[in-house]
Amino acid sequence: MASVSAKKVFKSYGDVAVVHGIDLDIEDGSFVVLLGPSGCGKSTLLRMIAGLETVTKGDIEIAGRRVNDVHPKDRNIAMVFQNYALYAHMNVADNMSFSLKLAKRPKPEIDEKVTWAAKILNLEPYLKRFPRELSGGQRQRVAMGRAIVRDPAVFLFDEPLSNLDAKLRVQMRTEIKELHERLRTTTVYVTHDQIEAMTMADKIVILRDGRIEQIGSPLEVYDRPANLFVAAFIGSPAMNLLKGETVAAKDGLGVKSGDALLPLPKGVKAEAGRKVIYGVRPEHLDPVAQGDGLAAKVSVIEPTGPEIHIYAELAGEEICAITDERLQLKRDEIIGLKPKLDRIHLFDAESGNAIL
Repeated sequence: MASVSAKKVFKSYGDVAVVHGIDLDIEDGSFVVLLGPSGCGKSTLLRMIAGLETVTKGDIEIAGRRVNDVHPKDRNIAMVFQNYALYAHMNVADNMSFSLKLAKRPKPEIDEKVTWAAKILNLEPYLKRFPRELSGGQRQRVAMGRAIVRDPAVFLFDEPLSNLDAKLRVQMRTEIKELHERLRTTTVYVTHDQIEAMTMADKIVILRDGRIEQIGSPLEVYDRPANLFVAAFIGSPAMNLLKGETVAAKDGLGVKSGDALLPLPKGVKAEAGRKVIYGVRPEHLDPVAQGDGLAAKVSVIEPTGPEIHIYAELAGEEICAITDERLQLKRDEIIGLKPKLDRIHLFDAESGNAIL
């Protein structure tokens, strides 16, 4: 196992800069997810760690050793790709053992490691099959097996589940997390899927336009987003964000948004008249009796089974509230929505940075 560090790392393609001075320390044995929209630089950063992309400026370190000029095969890393990258003419056992054979390892050692990995990944019945005879999930497990037989210091995953259907993605998320819990190998995992990030990571690194927006545990970035981008990106359905201005209210400060006065908890440190964005997640808006809470006009009701998603108009904006109550609501009905004051977020409208 090994730590991984990026020290003021830049990457440019000609005159186009795609990574802008990233500083990142990944602890030995941790599971870190690089999360962000397409084009944010997460795969480029991963490929620089792997040695598949050169570093324009700065340093990549693995286990305290600078590896900028070290060939990928000599970095003691193993990478699992989105498209599996299996050899079609080799069976499962040969695919998994290929790198060991190239390294001229003894046959008993190769057989032992392939058997060990196949047992961990439930691939024992498929060792003689070819990739074309496997499902997508089985192929991805073979790709993972090929990586773990090498006993690398670092695992690198580049959106490994994006080609799988929804049910298989859930299953493979669990399997990858269980694999990490068993091996405790340092893992860097790239995805644009926030659910993957939230369910798998010890730490999430949120990127935008080649820069880090926030680093924290899944619940830290969810409960305490550093800025508007993180607040809007993390969570499904997304956080409700309402433009407004702080005003003096009966119990301190509130936010005037359209014709609504949005409540704030006591002790908020912001001057009246400040342009702000008021944030509240759908699950922190409780439906209450009409006349209590904030008046909202129902537009769409989406029953999901365990929950009901209520889409409504509030302060001229469409917002979403989530409840597990079996409410019978109709379009255009006026309902009350009461924000949980200890779960309110407030952002500066100009900078986007969190105030609360």
